Amino acid sequence: MGMEREIKLALPPAQVQAATQWFVARAGKDGQAIRLVNLYFDTPQLTLASSKSALRLRQTPDGWLQTFKTVGHATNGLHSRHEWELPVADAKLDIDALLRVCDEPAAAAALQQAAPSLIELFRTNFTRTLWLLEVDGARIEAAIDQGNVLAEVGGETRRAPISEIELELKSGDEAALHTLAAELGQHIAGLAPDDISKAQRGYQLRAGE
Repeated sequence: MGMEREIKLALPPAQVQAATQWFVARAGKDGQAIRLVNLYFDTPQLTLASSKSALRLRQTPDGWLQTFKTVGHATNGLHSRHEWELPVADAKLDIDALLRVCDEPAAAAALQQAAPSLIELFRTNFTRTLWLLEVDGARIEAAIDQGNVLAEVGGETRRAPISEIELELKSGDEAALHTLAAELGQHIAGLAPDDISKAQRGYQLRAGE
């Protein structure tokens, strides 16, 4: 099990270029842009959402990954949650493999209960531009995400934009996340802490919120 710690900031679309330029200057190089296709699964009764967990299948340039995570806690844009991630051969979930590594009994029980009835609920398709930064001895992966949340409901395609910055701690002290976020805030106008994950936005979109 890993503990994911990241700060998520809502990025005004008009500030994407400024944020990109700031990261390029901070890192000393252009970011790596990758296209990510993400499929989220739950039961029609939303068993996983009710247990405060989320199940995702992600296509990356290197192949497919399945991820099971808890909602965890989010305060002032800082998200802390348990996460289990495994590669899969193709666009197909391997629930047994996730159950073997999931060491949170309540989350594992919810996943096992949901497994027979899982369906795809929504997608998040976006381009992620990445930089790896050193801040006070810590390593932070900085990302600008631009794209959409998509949900098919009653034959209608619902869509909501994604425009955000994620600062994920890879090693070192969590305080470095706040230091980097403060630096960003001094140079990029309109940034705001975002406590809502992409998965939560997908559920909201399906519910018509």
